[in-house]
Formats: sequence, C-alpha cells, structure tokens
Amino acid sequence: MNNMKQRNLTNYVLNRILTVVKWLALIFVYLFGSGFFTLAGDYANDPGKAQTVLGMGMVITALAIVLVAWLYNRQLKKNNPRSFGRKPITYKKILKLILIFIGMVMFQYFWQILIASNIIHEPANQQAVNEEVLKMPFWNNIFAGLLAPILEEFLFRGIYMNYFFNKNNRLNNILALVVSALLFGFAHELQFDLNWLMYSALGLFLSGTYMYFKDIRFNIALHMMNNLLSLI
Repeated sequence: MNNMKQRNLTNYVLNRILTVVKWLALIFVYLFGSGFFTLAGDYANDPGKAQTVLGMGMVITALAIVLVAWLYNRQLKKNNPRSFGRKPITYKKILKLILIFIGMVMFQYFWQILIASNIIHEPANQQAVNEEVLKMPFWNNIFAGLLAPILEEFLFRGIYMNYFFNKNNRLNNILALVVSALLFGFAHELQFDLNWLMYSALGLFLSGTYMYFKDIRFNIALHMMNNLLSLI
C-alpha cells in the first residue's frame, strides 16, 4: 500500500512538472515569434532584411496561434469542468464587456496619474513597446494590438486554466483567477514592484472576464481593445 501511494505521488509530481514544462515551452514559442518583430526594428534602415525578418516572425506567430488554438480546443474536449467554449454572443454580453473595458480604462488612467506624479515609474515593458512602435509603427502595432492578445489570452487564460487548477470549485476558481493574473503581471514586469501589481490587476480584469463569460473570444476582444487604445 505504501509503495502504491509513493508511486501515485511520484506520478503526480512528474505529471505536474511535465505540465509546467509544456506551458513554458508554449511561452517560449510566443516569445520566439515576438522576438522577430523586435529584431526587424533593428533593420529598419534595411528594408530587404526587415521584410525577411518580419516574414519569419509572421509565419512563426501564425503557427503559434494555430498550435495554441488547437491545444486549447483539444483540452476542452478532454476535460472541461467549467464548461468553457463558444457561447452565444448577445447585446447584453457586449454591453457588459464594454463596461468591463471602461473599468480597465479608468484603472489605467489612475495608473497614469501615479506615473505622472512620480509615485510609480513608467514600466520598462511600455517603454520597450513604444520604442519598437517608433521603429516600425505599422507592423509592431499589428503585433501588439492584434496578434499578441490572441496568444496571451490562450496562454495565460485558456491553456493555463486547463493545465492548472482545473476543478470547478471555489478554491480552484480563485487560485486560477489570481495566479493567472500574477503570472500575467510578471510576464510584463520582471520584478516585484508596484508596476507588477498594476499589470497583475489588468490580468485580473482579463481572467475575471474569462471566468465570467466562459468564452475566450470575449477575453481576446477585451485585450485587443485595451492594447489598441494604448497605441493610439
């Protein structure tokens, strides 16, 4: 009996480790694809090289989107205790999504006040995005406003919540919401400071939206609206 318990514990730990490795591998694929858009900016004065690098980045990013979407849908078919999936889109849901978006905008306005008051410094992530957009405005706006939200929602909400805390009870739902938000914050601010908390709060808006609507399309739309607004 003890040997069986030990074997079960060992298998559980190995499965958890494998799950973490698979999720991190998907994060790496996303970062690898986004890296080509950054690299293309370094060749802004050489259109030939820039187009080649951008082409590679677009292909890798497109393949990454296809991969994560396929994995996500396969997960839902295998085990989906929270009933995530495509839900009917109604005017009432659209209105609720707009209200959530307004809440995100107001929160970020408060964040900007803190930055302008020198209470918080401007996030390094936002500085890097602004620099890349200046180098190649059109393509980096396409990536930041349209492509990145798709991948990030699949990775930090869809696939993440199915890989981890995949039980429909209060504890797992709260952990899924909070840990997903904290990881999202850390992905945008690589140090534990006030900006990390602010990014995590944005992640909580998104994870809460996913848990409420149970349809990742609403998250992607919300994330796109938020990113596109910040690029205006």
